[in-house]
Amino acid sequence: MSGTRSTGIRAALVTVPVVLGLLGTAAAPAGAAASVGSRAVGPHPAASLTCRGEGVVPDALVRHRTEIVINAPLRTIWKLQTDVERWPSWQAPVESVERLGHGPLRRGSAFRWTMPIPPIPSIPATSLEITSTVRQIEHHACIRWTGPAVGEGLRIDGVHVWNFTEVGGGVRVSTEETHTGPQVEADVPTANGLLREGLEAWLRDLKAAAEAPARGLPR
Repeated sequence: MSGTRSTGIRAALVTVPVVLGLLGTAAAPAGAAASVGSRAVGPHPAASLTCRGEGVVPDALVRHRTEIVINAPLRTIWKLQTDVERWPSWQAPVESVERLGHGPLRRGSAFRWTMPIPPIPSIPATSLEITSTVRQIEHHACIRWTGPAVGEGLRIDGVHVWNFTEVGGGVRVSTEETHTGPQVEADVPTANGLLREGLEAWLRDLKAAAEAPARGLPR
């Protein structure tokens, strides 16, 4: 699969609302390995990720969970993830981000972001518009957002959870996302494969940005 295709579709899958991954691999069964980039890190726990007690859609057919350890301060990683208007500076597939409100990201905050996606089976090339609303947030600990990603002939409803945990040598960033909608549910193996690629690419981009020197971010 070309890099252009996988990064373009990442936006749809990461819709979460947010985030960045549509239509590889079948859905991972319970007990399947999570991954750090492409490296397995052990079996999933029985429970899904949550933020303030809320998680992803429990019976969604399209879902993926992964994590990575980032060797940077938690405040740096949190700033990158929550300063959504700066996403285009470190996530090349993101074309634009517009805050639908002011102030720091908090419960009820919403933002609209766009990303082009190339044609894929049964769906033409289109510009995807994603509207994400923060439902739960705990400073330096977790975020959960939801919302639709809409393009020509395509709608995905996503739920996306992020957890941030300080560990020896850095921060473990864990993420889990589910998608529902007729287009992705029509080809679950492909949708799961691209969601996986999208989430892991997001984590790699976040790691590269957070670990890069002299970004002008708090360390």
